[in-house]
Amino acid sequence: MKTMIFGKFAGLLLVAVLLLLGLAQITDLVHERQGRHQSAVDSVARSLAGSQTVLGPLVHRACTEEWTRTGDTGAVLERRNFNLVAAPSNLNVASTSQVEARARGLHATQVFTLKAKLSAQWTDLQGLSSQARHAGAAVRCGPPVLMVAVSDARGIRQAEVQINGQAQTVQAGTQHSAYPRGVQASLPANTALGAPLRAEVELELLGTEALNFVPLGSATQISLSSNWPHPRFDGQFLPSERKISDDGFEASWRVSALASSAQQAVVDGGSLCSGDMAPSNDRAEYATAVATAVDASRHGSACVETLGLGFIDPINTYSLSDRATKYGLLFIVLTFCAVGLFECMRGLRVHPIQYFLVGAAISIFFLLLVSLSEHLAFNTAYALAASACVLLLAYYASHMLHSWRRGLPFGAGIAALYGLLFVLLQLEQTAMVVGALALFGVLAGVMALTRKLDWYALLRVTPSVVTCPPAG
Repeated sequence: MKTMIFGKFAGLLLVAVLLLLGLAQITDLVHERQGRHQSAVDSVARSLAGSQTVLGPLVHRACTEEWTRTGDTGAVLERRNFNLVAAPSNLNVASTSQVEARARGLHATQVFTLKAKLSAQWTDLQGLSSQARHAGAAVRCGPPVLMVAVSDARGIRQAEVQINGQAQTVQAGTQHSAYPRGVQASLPANTALGAPLRAEVELELLGTEALNFVPLGSATQISLSSNWPHPRFDGQFLPSERKISDDGFEASWRVSALASSAQQAVVDGGSLCSGDMAPSNDRAEYATAVATAVDASRHGSACVETLGLGFIDPINTYSLSDRATKYGLLFIVLTFCAVGLFECMRGLRVHPIQYFLVGAAISIFFLLLVSLSEHLAFNTAYALAASACVLLLAYYASHMLHSWRRGLPFGAGIAALYGLLFVLLQLEQTAMVVGALALFGVLAGVMALTRKLDWYALLRVTPSVVTCPPAG
């Protein structure tokens, strides 16, 4: 008898190993499909435009300083190229964005169209006055230029610039070495560096998934409204006011240069890390961006502070499917425990192959879930996959346990497990405590049912029937 029991334990162990291998294959499949989804999202970004960071309006001029240094071999002419910038004293951005889904096959990402009016005022442009760093050096500077920089210039659809109420010709590029992508407009020839300046820029910009602004002014006010109801606010500054509904959101930021280093970082030529380091499926490109940012920080060129948001999908089917598969082993163990209790409490015998078939039905649920969720809403896919598996297991258990009165409660227990898993997938902050309480409840129920069981007696019974004392 002992040999038979230990043989069954060995069979169940083999079944568990096989099911674990199957779950691992399903988990790898989920990760593969998740990678394909990210590849499709990046394909849209490469074809359209990536995440966007908007910097400006900013007035700058490119300068060159030349001086002669006496060396061992005689006089050496040296040159230094640099930019002089004048950040606005007041910056006001009023913007709206419309978000729509763009797909590659089964996979979609959020593409936004930003329409923004950027209004900036300068008390003066004295920051553009050039001074030589070296004695006897000659400094030559180009004309002042008003610029607006973006992370991905492919997304620019339209730009109009007015300076002191006069429309100006807009050209591509910025002529700024640190922020070359964007648009520019030359200042009127009669602009005096000591006089105030007012500029308005109307910008239409396309991008994917994330939008950021640089709080460039001494006082910056930014307002943004959108039809997307699931924003994820990012950056160094959260909105001072926000309103989120099913129809979209409205948010506004107020940032002072007293609380932000963005203005000084732009003057020093800091990096637009939030734009350069936008999420990408190209690991080499991402690693290069990270290395560039680290190198910039080492040389004193820190990342420019930003504020903004990501247009996230709250129901990422692949993330939810990946989370679900992590509960696969727990599901199998609990199901095997339930079958074992029926064996013990009702004097039944269940073959390890029957355990394997039950575990396979539990495992196939996760494969059904990820495949159906690519074509249907996640909740619908979950309901269909769970219903199919519950009906199959209830039908099979009715024959395995020799009674519908045993099979139906078994199916109800499986349905309760799937219901608990669905609740856990919807929770974020409290998922662990709910799961822990549920496991505690299951353990308490098993202990209550087997509290009078003489486990040693199992080794002394006849091979035909395993008899357990009544639970009561």
